Amino acid sequence: MKLGVLTVLMSDLTLLDALKKLKSLGVQMVELGTGGYPGKAHADAHEFLKNPRKLDELLSLLKKYGMGISAFSCHGNPVHPQKKIAQAFDLDFRDTVLLAEKAGVDTVITFSGCPGDSPESTYPNWVTCPWPDDFGKILEYQWTDVLIPYWKEAVAFANLHGIRKIALEMHPGFCVYNPESLLKLRAAAGETIGANFDPSHLFWQGMDPVMAIGELKDCIFHFHAKDCRVDNANTARNGVLDVKHYGDELNRSWIFRTVGYGHDYAVWKDIFSMLRTVGYDGTISIEHEDSLMSPGEGLEKAIAFLKETMIFEKSGGMFWA
Repeated sequence: MKLGVLTVLMSDLTLLDALKKLKSLGVQMVELGTGGYPGKAHADAHEFLKNPRKLDELLSLLKKYGMGISAFSCHGNPVHPQKKIAQAFDLDFRDTVLLAEKAGVDTVITFSGCPGDSPESTYPNWVTCPWPDDFGKILEYQWTDVLIPYWKEAVAFANLHGIRKIALEMHPGFCVYNPESLLKLRAAAGETIGANFDPSHLFWQGMDPVMAIGELKDCIFHFHAKDCRVDNANTARNGVLDVKHYGDELNRSWIFRTVGYGHDYAVWKDIFSMLRTVGYDGTISIEHEDSLMSPGEGLEKAIAFLKETMIFEKSGGMFWA
C-alpha cells in the first residue's frame, strides 16, 4: 500500500508548495480534484485538455517530487434533476476521463448521484425506507429510468478512453451508499463500476468496514482515510440520521474526524489487514474533513497514525509454515 493525500485540503497552496510539504512528510501519492465538489485548484481538467502544456508541466512537477497520481476526483451528481446542474457535473466527469486517459491515470472517482422522484422534480430525493409504497415507486424510477441508463453510457464512454475503474464513493444522500447498492449498480452497469471505499460514511450508518471490505473484495478501486466519531448519547436520543450543520459538534449524532480520533489503532489495523486479505494494495488517500482541527494539523496527525497502521511492504514467504 502507498500513503496518499487528496490535495483538496491544500487548495490554498500552489501545487508546487503542496508537493514540497507532502514530500517532506513522506507522502507517496496524490489524489487530485479535477472538478465537481472537490474543485479544481490543482488540476482543472477542462483547462488541461485545452492546453496540453499544462498537463505536461503537472506531470513533470510530480516526477520531480517523486509523486504518483492515485486518482482524479470529480465527485458530483450527474443525475441531478435540474438539467443544467446535471450537465455541469457530467461535463466534469467526461473531462476527467479524457484527462485521465492522457495522463495515464486509471481511476476516476465520483458519486453515483441521486435523481429526483420524477422527471418534473427540482431536487434529489434520497429514499431511506420502503413504506409508504410511494418510496418504492420512486426507487423504481430512479434506478430503472435514470441511474442505470446513465451509468451504462458513462461506463461505455470511460471504456472507450481506456478507463476501467470508476470508483464511486458510497455516500448517504446518493443512490449508492453501501456495499449492497454499489454491487447492484455494478451488476447493472458493468465491472468498471467499483468503490472508493471511505470508512467514515459507513461508521455512522452502523456498518463494520471490515465486513464491508470482505463483501466488496476486488470491487474496491481506491480508499479514503477518513474517520468518524459517533456520539453515543446524542445517537441514543435521536438516532444516526442527523441534519444539523457539521459545525454543531456538541449536538450532532456524529462528526467526521481525522483517522485515529474516531476509532483506535486496533480498528484501523483490522481495516488495513482486511484490505490486504482481499488483495487491495493501492493508495490509502487521506481526506481531511475534521471540523475540530486545522487541515495542517489534521494532515500531519493522520500521516503519523497511518505510518503506524498501514501495511506498506508485500508479505514475505511463510517461513514458519
